[in-house]
Amino acid sequence: MGGDVFAADCRARIAFEVLANRWDSVVVYILGEQGPMRPRAMRVRIGGISPKVLNEALRRLEYNGLVERHRYAEAPPRVDYTLTEAGTALLTPIRALGTWAATHADAVLAAQDRFDRP
Repeated sequence: MGGDVFAADCRARIAFEVLANRWDSVVVYILGEQGPMRPRAMRVRIGGISPKVLNEALRRLEYNGLVERHRYAEAPPRVDYTLTEAGTALLTPIRALGTWAATHADAVLAAQDRFDRP
């Protein structure tokens, strides 16, 4: 990565931008664990995500080349999503963040609570 890491033109920023959205990494993780899925099955598996927000996340992930949308010429129409090679490669850092969260979430929440207390 040479040069000034995380400078304005640093390619590493792409990873942070991709993971910055609350739901994108969750969708990538679910697709990585479950394989190709239809949107309704994803909503059930994720929980707490509206159809609109899931659709926005899937469009963003497709735009970024992390998921592929597969349409099937059936009646009724069927659509499912799967990870691309780039999406699959994100599973390792997403799992690492999950491990970090399991270890440090209580400390972060305690710090936030102390900060928010008047």
